[in-house]
Formats: sequence, structure tokens, C-alpha cells
Amino acid sequence: MASSIVATPAHTLSPPAALSSAKLGASSPSLFLALSSPHSSFPSLTLTCCRNPCFLVSIKQPICRAVAGAATAEVEDEEEEEEVDDGYVKSGSGGSAFTPPTKPKTGKAALPTKRDRLRSKRFLEIQKLRDKTKEYDVVSAIMVMKQMSSTKFVESAEAHFRLKLDPKYADQQLRATVNLPKGTGQTVRVAVLAQGEKLDEAQSAGADVYGADDLIEKIKEGFMDFDKLIAAPEMMPKVAGLGRILGPRGLMPNPKAGTVTSDITQAINEFKKGKVEYRVDKTGIVHVLFGKCNFPDDDLVENFMTIVRSVETNKPKGAKGVYWRSAYICSTMGPSIRLNVKRMLEFKPLTSF
Repeated sequence: MASSIVATPAHTLSPPAALSSAKLGASSPSLFLALSSPHSSFPSLTLTCCRNPCFLVSIKQPICRAVAGAATAEVEDEEEEEEVDDGYVKSGSGGSAFTPPTKPKTGKAALPTKRDRLRSKRFLEIQKLRDKTKEYDVVSAIMVMKQMSSTKFVESAEAHFRLKLDPKYADQQLRATVNLPKGTGQTVRVAVLAQGEKLDEAQSAGADVYGADDLIEKIKEGFMDFDKLIAAPEMMPKVAGLGRILGPRGLMPNPKAGTVTSDITQAINEFKKGKVEYRVDKTGIVHVLFGKCNFPDDDLVENFMTIVRSVETNKPKGAKGVYWRSAYICSTMGPSIRLNVKRMLEFKPLTSF
């Protein structure tokens, strides 16, 4: 509700001044407009002209914003009618700044995915030999993998299985070894920790490095010139102190991996001939080598199916539902090839392994 007061002549007054002048009874026929500051805590004053020599001042809701908004709208309407000059839209027109045209991208920069833009030219060329949307059978996948192996060195053949396992649960952990019938194609350096007669046995079996307390001290000093470390059971209390050194490298002796045994000779021969260890990682994936890309196709198929059967045989008791989620093979520096899991599990070679 508005209240009427008498305003002073020809001056712009704040609301308190207007009220004071009204008490004094000032009057004048002069017409003026008194507006309070937009930051003032008082409402704006709107003066209404009357025939009476005095003017009626009505205290109403703030009109500063309405006046400013109307003025801004008029300015914007005028600026919208302006044409674009020199390739830029003038500020206030509501449009964004003009972006000059860029040159079309060529080469790897024109590829749609960031992953492909980071690949080498060799990789981009060889991945055209496979069909990303296709699930291959074992024989066809190995043939394509060998075609895509084009580096200057002999690449290894790798298998990657995604299983429905969560290794944080004890009954869903998978760790085992398997003897590849055709070997790995790699030279395995074996170190043995033993003492007494077993140390002589390791030497005669062809161990590359062997010793007892002296070898433990060398490992603590940083010696790592071996691929497998086999330990006799009586040496394990001393080997426990090497956990921080050997554990991250996957070299810590373990009975499940066949690296803690009393039969030193047999363990050395198995690893020399092609015994490999595999385990499921924290994401539920098994990574394992099954030969070299220069192996005959039949040898690679035989090694691969031996690993598949081993993973299937060592299925943890806690595994539920669909055990095999996906399976891939690839060379060391090549793209992966997806396998048809059902056909892989049902694969039967012409000759028995």
C-alpha cells in the first residue's frame, strides 16, 4: 500500500529527505523525479503530478530494474539488426564469437578415436587384416595373428582370458602351472636356493644360478639375473625375508607355482622345457604366453588348447555363473583377436595332444 507525502521542489531527494521535507510542509509547483539508489535499502520514489501545487509521492515497489531492463532490451533490439562486420559478431547481439575455418585434418590426426591417433603407422596398417566385429575360431585366429606379426624380432604369442572371478575372495583365486607340449620358444634362466646334496643336484640338472645364503645376499644387493627361482622347502624361512624384493617381480617361490619342491631336478627340467605359470589378476583376467609367432600353426594350436584345458580344469570352487566371459589372442606388438568362446571350448583337433 502506497503512502502520500509532500516533496520539496526541483531537487532529487532520498526517501528519508523526502519524508523530512514533507513534515516541513514544503510545496512548489516544480516537477521532478526522485529515484533512490539501486543499492539503497529504501524503495524507489515515483512522483505523480497533481493539479495541486504539491506533488503526490507514492512509495511503491522498486522500478529501477524495470527501467534498466527496458532500456537494455531496446539496445539489444537495435544491435541485433546490425550486420556482421569483418567476420565477427559484435558483443551484445547474443551470438558467439566467430571462429575462423581451420584446415582439414590429415593423417593420424583425422582418425576418430584417440586410441588410434596414438598408434604407430605399422599398427594401423596391420589391424586392417582383422575384423573387429568378428569372433574367430582358434585356427583362423592363429593364422591372422601370424599375418599381423611384422616386427623385426620374433614376437611371442599371448592369450588373454577374461573370467568371472573376483580374486579378493579366497575361493575365487586362480593360480596354476601348465607344461606346454611344444615349449615356449624362450630360454629360461633358472636359479636354485638349496643346500647340501640338493645344491649338487641343481648343478648337475643344469641350473643357471645356484647357492644358499650367499645367493640370498646377492639378491638383497640387487642381483636378478634369472627368470625362475626354485627353493628347497628347508630354505623357505630364509627366503621369507626376500618377499619385498621378489614379490613385485613375480619371482617369489610358491608351492602352487611349482617353485617350492624337494625334487629339484624335475622342477628345473620342466621350466626349461616350457612349463609356464598363470594367475588371475585383480580384474579377473589371465595373461599367459603360449609360444612364438614363428611356431607352426599346429604347435601353437596345441599349446593354446593345453592352456585352455588347464584353466578349465583349475576352475575355482567359488566361481559362479558363466565362467568364461571372453578370450583373445595377440602377438607381442599386434592387435588382439577376439575368439568365439563356445567354439574354443568345443574345439577338437585332428590329432590328440
